[in-house]
Amino acid sequence: MSLGTPAKGMLAVAVLAAAALFAAPASAEIKNLEIIAPANAGGGYDQHARAMQQVLQDHKLASSVQVVNIPGAGGTIGLSQFVTAKKRNPGLMISGLGMIGAILINKSPVSLDQVTPLARLTGEYQPIVVAADSPLKTLDDLVKKFKADPGSVSWGGFAVGSPDHILYGLLVKAIGGDVSKMNYIAAGAGGEMMASVLGGHITVATGGYNEMASQLQAGKLRALAISSPQRLPGIDVPTFKEQGVDVELVNWRAVMAPGNLKASEKQVLDDAVGAMVRTDEWKRIAAERGWIDLYLPSDRFAAFVKDERTRIEGVLTELGLVK
Repeated sequence: MSLGTPAKGMLAVAVLAAAALFAAPASAEIKNLEIIAPANAGGGYDQHARAMQQVLQDHKLASSVQVVNIPGAGGTIGLSQFVTAKKRNPGLMISGLGMIGAILINKSPVSLDQVTPLARLTGEYQPIVVAADSPLKTLDDLVKKFKADPGSVSWGGFAVGSPDHILYGLLVKAIGGDVSKMNYIAAGAGGEMMASVLGGHITVATGGYNEMASQLQAGKLRALAISSPQRLPGIDVPTFKEQGVDVELVNWRAVMAPGNLKASEKQVLDDAVGAMVRTDEWKRIAAERGWIDLYLPSDRFAAFVKDERTRIEGVLTELGLVK
C-alpha cells in the first residue's frame, strides 16, 4: 500500500477551534492542530500521531500540535468522536488496516465514509513465526499439518478480526483450507504473544517484523514466511509468494481528516503531510521503528481505502466474523 509537493516554506492553513478549517495567509503554519490517536499510548496509532506531532512542529509545518488518545473497540470509539464532534474541529485522526475490521466486527454506527482519507503513511509486513525448537521448519510443514488436522494448529494473533487474524485467513484460503476450522487464539501482542509461542502454548504467531526482530536474530524464533510482495532488504525471510502461496498483506497506517473539508482545505493538509514524509527526520523515525514508506496522497489513498474495505470485508465474512 502505498503516496504532493508544496513549495517549500509556503504552506498555510489554520485549524480553528470552531467547526471548520480555513486557509490562512501563505506565511502561516497550521495552528492549534489536534491529532487523535484512537488507541492507548505506546501502540502503532499513538506512535504515528506523536511522530507527526514532532515532525510537523520541528519543520514549522504546524504549531501547537496536540495528541489526544481515545482508546477502545479497535479504534472505533475514537472514530466516533472524530466524526460526531460538534463544538470544535478535531483536526486529524490516525487510522489503519485494523480499523477497517473493527468497524465491521463492532457494527460501528460510524464508518470511514464519514471522514476524508488524507494520506497513507507507512506499513509493516508480517512474518509468521514458530519457536526455534518447533518441528515446523518450513511453511510447507505448516500447510501439511493444518491440512492433516486443522485443529492441531493454533494461530496466535492480537485480536479477533485484527490484521493478524486476516493474514491467517488469507493463508488458509490460499492453500484451499477451510477458514471455519481455524483455531485462532487472541494471544495479545508483543511480549505476551511471544511468550505464548516460545512456551508452546500456540503453534504460530504473527505481528510486525520489528516486534519480533530481536527474537529472530537471537535464534529463539524461526520465521516461516513474510507477507511482503518480495523479500525485504536485510531480512532473510522468504515471502509467501516465493513459496507458492498467493498471500500479500501490509498492516498500513494512515491519517484521516474530517469529512466536511472543502477542496482547498484538503489540499493544504495534503501538501503539509506530503512535505512531512519527505523530511529526513520522518524518514529516520520510520527507519528506527521498522516502518516501511507506503505514502499515498489523498486522492490515490481514497481509492486504495475503497478497494481495501472490499477485500477485508470478504475475508472477515469467510471467517464468519461479518454476517
